[in-house]
Amino acid sequence: MCIPSKIGAIVITGNEKAFAAGADIKEMQNYTFSQMFGGNFLSHWYRVARSKKPVLAAVNGFALGGGCELAMMCDIIYAGDRAKFGLPEIKFGTIPGAGGTQRMPRFIISKSKALEILLVGDPINAQEAERCGLVAKIFPADKLVDETVKLSEKICAHSKFIVSMCKEAVNTEYETSLTEGLDFEKRMFHTTFATEDRKGGMNAFVEKRPAKFQDK
Repeated sequence: MCIPSKIGAIVITGNEKAFAAGADIKEMQNYTFSQMFGGNFLSHWYRVARSKKPVLAAVNGFALGGGCELAMMCDIIYAGDRAKFGLPEIKFGTIPGAGGTQRMPRFIISKSKALEILLVGDPINAQEAERCGLVAKIFPADKLVDETVKLSEKICAHSKFIVSMCKEAVNTEYETSLTEGLDFEKRMFHTTFATEDRKGGMNAFVEKRPAKFQDK
């Protein structure tokens, strides 16, 4: 995912009816194992998860199947008050194929709740998704995108370089042991002391004035 360096954060959204359509079941129903195994099913979506920039999802309407998986590839999920999330693949005789079985229990909520969502196949509403930790905040549907952009602007006000380091440190926690994650965090923390933004940010705090980050 090639993103200009001046961009501080990315917001992904759909429309009020749906965040993103999942896979076309009619198209998939006659696929063979070799076709699926040899193809690149939704592989382009993984660039979202690998982005060094923070990616915020503004979810209105339905986020089912691949749409839910796309939302979970984002760093922060905000939802409209009528949004619904679900992984219904079990009802079609298959399982999620773009990270649903891995991100749902590991990155978002408990194993018990994740398995209920995965094995029952019914969607959950925005309020339940927030209680589970899947969603960070809920907004009225007509204000969702504006509020998400406002929050992204708060992120963009910080040093882009330091924000990327913080995101990488958090993501490392999910992919390594606790000891390895703590070691990585410490290295990132020490590295911030080689940046102008760390120096400027601390000086501004001590001098009780707003920081002006230069992304250096």
